[in-house]
Amino acid sequence: MEDEEDEEDEEEAFSRCPQCRQTWDTKERPFKCLKCRSTFVRRDLLLRHDRTVHAKDGGVPLHSEVKRRTVAKTSPVAGPSKSPTDYDTATLEQIEASSDGMVDLETAAMLMTNFRQKAMANQDQDYDDSTMMQHGPGPALLEPAVHYSNGTVALPQMSWDSFMPQQITEPKAHSISSSISGSHDSQLSFTSASTMQPHPHQLPPIMDRQASTGDNITPAFRSLTGSVSVQGMATSGALSPYPSMLGPVSPVDYRRSPGPAQMCTMAKAPQVQTEAHLAKILENIKKCDSELALFDTFRLPSIPVLNRYLSTYFNFFHHHLPFLHPASFDPTQVSAPLLLAVLSIGALYTFEQDQAYMLHIGSKVLVNQFLQNKENFSSRKCPLWAMQSSLLNMVFASWSGDPKGLEWACSIKSLLANMVAGNRYELHRRSEARQGAPSSHEEWVEDEGCRRTYYAVYIFFGLLTLTYNHTPAISFNEFDTLELPSSESLWNVEVSDEESWRESLTASTIISFREAHDNLFQGDPARYSAFATRVMINALFLEVWYHKRSPEALQDVVTEYKLRLALETWEKSLDSCEPETVVVQLSAPHKGHPLIFNAMAMYRNTRARLLVDLKGVQEALRYHDSYEVAAAMTNARDKVKRSQEMLKVIQECFECIEVAALHGIRWVARTSATNWSIEHPLCGMDLMVILTLWLWRLEHDEEPASEEELTMYNKLRKLFDDGSLNVYGAKLSSIVARLWGSMIDEVVVWGITKLMGESFKLHSQALSGYEEATSPRSGSATPTMAHHAVAVAAY
Repeated sequence: MEDEEDEEDEEEAFSRCPQCRQTWDTKERPFKCLKCRSTFVRRDLLLRHDRTVHAKDGGVPLHSEVKRRTVAKTSPVAGPSKSPTDYDTATLEQIEASSDGMVDLETAAMLMTNFRQKAMANQDQDYDDSTMMQHGPGPALLEPAVHYSNGTVALPQMSWDSFMPQQITEPKAHSISSSISGSHDSQLSFTSASTMQPHPHQLPPIMDRQASTGDNITPAFRSLTGSVSVQGMATSGALSPYPSMLGPVSPVDYRRSPGPAQMCTMAKAPQVQTEAHLAKILENIKKCDSELALFDTFRLPSIPVLNRYLSTYFNFFHHHLPFLHPASFDPTQVSAPLLLAVLSIGALYTFEQDQAYMLHIGSKVLVNQFLQNKENFSSRKCPLWAMQSSLLNMVFASWSGDPKGLEWACSIKSLLANMVAGNRYELHRRSEARQGAPSSHEEWVEDEGCRRTYYAVYIFFGLLTLTYNHTPAISFNEFDTLELPSSESLWNVEVSDEESWRESLTASTIISFREAHDNLFQGDPARYSAFATRVMINALFLEVWYHKRSPEALQDVVTEYKLRLALETWEKSLDSCEPETVVVQLSAPHKGHPLIFNAMAMYRNTRARLLVDLKGVQEALRYHDSYEVAAAMTNARDKVKRSQEMLKVIQECFECIEVAALHGIRWVARTSATNWSIEHPLCGMDLMVILTLWLWRLEHDEEPASEEELTMYNKLRKLFDDGSLNVYGAKLSSIVARLWGSMIDEVVVWGITKLMGESFKLHSQALSGYEEATSPRSGSATPTMAHHAVAVAAY
């Protein structure tokens, strides 16, 4: 009866409407079904089609004009509670078209909740589904453009199911399609009234967690020798959005070099202050979006959310790769693609990956439009922001934990390398044009920003080589006479006048890349900044990589000797590193700048690479299959020998895991994802594989363990208590693999750490399974550590 009344209402309206009669006469079909794109000449036919064809879809049915007017007059507060419904994109559009904007808040909340659930549930969709487009004529550009569905942004469905979603309800979100000059209400968009529930095997959202007590910590993580008390997590950090996750921070800890006392400063993260600033950001995005690819689909977060993302980027990520200048980074003036790239990484650090993906795709679309529409593109004329945006987008994709993202990042390595080469050439010409005249502070900031970006790309490419065994895209010869990065203190200095600026510049020690390289290979410690320290260990790592790939590497004793000398000299140079007065509110078990802590992780990996190169594991990581990676780990046991040289490598491995053990493995598992750089799990991958395989050999080889090997074995065993051994079994090799895997994937910012954690757990099972298969109970005569009467130290 209700349907018949609806149809009668529609037919009566049709009979009274001259426009509808004209439509019927001209055979136009203006009434569109947004669920299947069918068209009809009358609305009553559209309603009938929706009830008959789409009833099984479970979407919201269309209403007649009478019902629409009734809904508009009804208060949303007095209406009955709605149950969650499976809304798809077409349903969203249909509701938007049929309700004239009168959708109550409860419906909006359910729509957004369903949208987020679908964005996380579609894990099998390929990364390229959202990012594929045919390249135009000419050279390959940055990336295929991104396709969006009408009405709702199509997020790429990447394999980040391990992430903890964290959605904080904000009062409003801003649409790029909103009129900048229109009313404030025209910029409102739906916001979620509920939060996503985490996976049952994940930790609760990080902001909801409190410091754990010893009673609820599993035996595997309890009472490690010399561990920092978990209550230390309660120390607050002024800049951290998660105060409970920071340990004690002292400004003195960030002065590595001796010298007179200097005033310590704390860099402030850029922020969006007013609605006018937000409107300016929206206008910048619209100007860059010449093809309207983001029109009506992209949603810019509200001011509190934007400021949270900016804070997490500059307080958590920036210190590990400081190529942006915080003091001059104005969100209203900076290029829109660069701002979106910064916000996308900031969103990762707040565990809001749906927003992170949307911002990441928006940045890639805008950069791609710029490159496609730029006539006579030349790397010399490419602006710095394009290089910086591309770098951040590649960082996002490469460590996302999805192979499609890595494939995209690797496909544009040459483009980014060409940008560096062309931009560096222009920098050289600018410097020569000054004819030796000192640069002003503004000119120096511009030039230093270029240099820091080049070196950031160099470091990132080095990490791709370290992790995936990809051939380096930039050689150290590219830099040669280019100055190394300055100290963070000089980079962030507040200048009152040009005279004081020249005094600060003169007092700083800045040398060229070539000078530092020559000093290291001559055995002379060099004095440079913390950032330069990270650059030089990247250069030495790549030298080792090239050497191990050389056919003459086995016979080339001289080169290996020089490499070892350079590495030793690099380590000695740490004591004379430029002092840093910028306090970094990150907790880590070291006394230097976070860049020095990251450089030490790379140093240990480089020392290990001189003896053991796990090429098979690195290549398996490219395809992001944890079972294949674990199999490659186990199959690499023949590469790990027992020798005096190997004991030196095991010492590096011991120091790697000792850093976590002395700081508290449970504490590290909960905090390292946001406090430490991605370098640590990436560099620790090889070290932990070598360590577990060496322990496995020691436990299963027929050759008895030497006194030095037993000493090292017992040093490692002392890091764990009896509870840990009882939980994971009697063999230390399996224990170490399991603990390391559990530690790096407990809290996940970058998806690659989840893949590594799962691989180590499978590797632990393989080691344990082999042990069971070769145990005396199985009839095998293969000896174990028990056969050698290993003297385990009492503790």
